[in-house]
Amino acid sequence: MDDLGVTVSAGSYRSTDPEAVHFPHRWSDEGVAVQAAFTGAHLLHLSAAGCVLNDVYREAQRLGVAVAGVRVSATGDFDTDTWVSQGITYSVEVDSPAGADDVAGVLEAVDQVAEIPRAIRAGATVRRVPAAGQE
Repeated sequence: MDDLGVTVSAGSYRSTDPEAVHFPHRWSDEGVAVQAAFTGAHLLHLSAAGCVLNDVYREAQRLGVAVAGVRVSATGDFDTDTWVSQGITYSVEVDSPAGADDVAGVLEAVDQVAEIPRAIRAGATVRRVPAAGQE
């Protein structure tokens, strides 16, 4: 399978790659940069990475840990016979003047509360419904 990796970044780690797509971001003045292809697999991985990035900022603020920048990379694979996800892995880089233990505490909190990774871990029903006017 081709590379299904994605990267989201903000603050001091925000990508300046001309191919990155930039979006406004409530936690950083410069916005967030997204580096991902537009396929279903990439979007699934992007949802996990984006949620983690947002929650790093949120949990750091809650815990009183200063954050200058965040970069989250996520990837995974699929069984090409069944198209079942083989799981998602992600890594997080945090630029912070805080100590390593404080940053580790933020990342532990994020791993527990990040909504999209939690939903994926738990499994969810996905079903198609008729579009409005096409019942």
